[in-house]
Amino acid sequence: MKFVTFDPGTGAPRSGWLRDGCVVDIRAVSEGRLPGELLELVRHYEDVMEEATRIDRRLGPDAASLLMHPGVYPVADVALFAPIPKPPSVRDFYAFEAHVIAARWRRGLDIVPEWYRFPVFYFSNHQAIVGPNALIRRPAASSALDFELEVACVIGKEGRDIAAEEANAYIFGYCIMNDWSARDLQQEEVKVGLGPAKGKDFATSLGPYLVTKDELERHRAGERHELEMAARVNGVELSRGNLRDLHYSFGDMIARASADATLYPGDIIGSGTVGTGCILERGPEVHRWLEPGDVVELDVTGLGLLRNTIG
Repeated sequence: MKFVTFDPGTGAPRSGWLRDGCVVDIRAVSEGRLPGELLELVRHYEDVMEEATRIDRRLGPDAASLLMHPGVYPVADVALFAPIPKPPSVRDFYAFEAHVIAARWRRGLDIVPEWYRFPVFYFSNHQAIVGPNALIRRPAASSALDFELEVACVIGKEGRDIAAEEANAYIFGYCIMNDWSARDLQQEEVKVGLGPAKGKDFATSLGPYLVTKDELERHRAGERHELEMAARVNGVELSRGNLRDLHYSFGDMIARASADATLYPGDIIGSGTVGTGCILERGPEVHRWLEPGDVVELDVTGLGLLRNTIG
C-alpha cells in the first residue's frame, strides 16, 4: 500500500492511503478503528495492516467505486505532506561509493579507508521535514544550495542490536528523500571536524508517499532493490542511478544504527546520495547552484515523484 499524510482542505492533516488516483481517509473509512496519524499506524502496523487491506478491498475495484464512499478524495483535490511529518529521528547514511568518490574528488580529497570498514551516518533535523510541493527556502547565508537524490526506509518496529540479515523484518516501507544541502556552509563546518550542521539543518523532503515494503518485492535483487533513480531541475535531467548500486545495504545500515542503540517505529534511515545525484558531483560546468524559482524533481521506480520549488 501507499500511505500519505494529507489535508482535504479542512486545515487538519490526517493519514490515508493512495489508490487509483484517490486518497482514502483511514480514520473515516474505518469508522475510527484505525489510527488517524500515520506514525501511529506504523507503530501498530502488525495489528492494523490486515484490517486496512480488508477495508481497501471492500471499497471497490476502481476510482469510480472508491469515490462513492465518504472520506475518499481525488488526489488532485488534496494537499500532500511528508508521510511522517515529525519522525522520531532521521539518520542519513553515506552508502553509495560512486557519490563518495566523486564528491570528495571535487574537493581535492581521496576516499578514506575507514569508509570501507563500516557505514557512517549523521543525524539530520527531524523537526525540519517537508513534503511534496513544499517551498524550499535557501538559507540566508548560503549561495550554494544543492539537492541530493536519495531513498529512505522507515522503521516499523522497535529494535536494538539488529543483525543485518534480520533487518528487513524491522522495515515498514520506503520513500524518496531529498537531503537539501547548503554546500558553502557545509564545507566551512567540516573543516572544524564536526557536522554537517547548518549546512543541512533547514529542510529535508520526504514523499510523496510511504510505500510498504511488500510492494517493492518484485524489484528485489538479493539484499537490494532494482529501482531507477533520476533527478531533474526545471525539466532537465541531471542525475540517474539505481538503488541496487548501494555499497552498504539497508540491512547493513540498520545493523550499524541499532548497535548499542534502540530504533523506534517511524525512525528514518536515509541511503545517502546516489552516484551523480547532486550538483556537487556534476560540477558548475554542468549546472549552477539552485536559485529561487527552480523546480527540482526526484523520480524513483515504485516510489513516485517528489517535487519541490526553491523559494
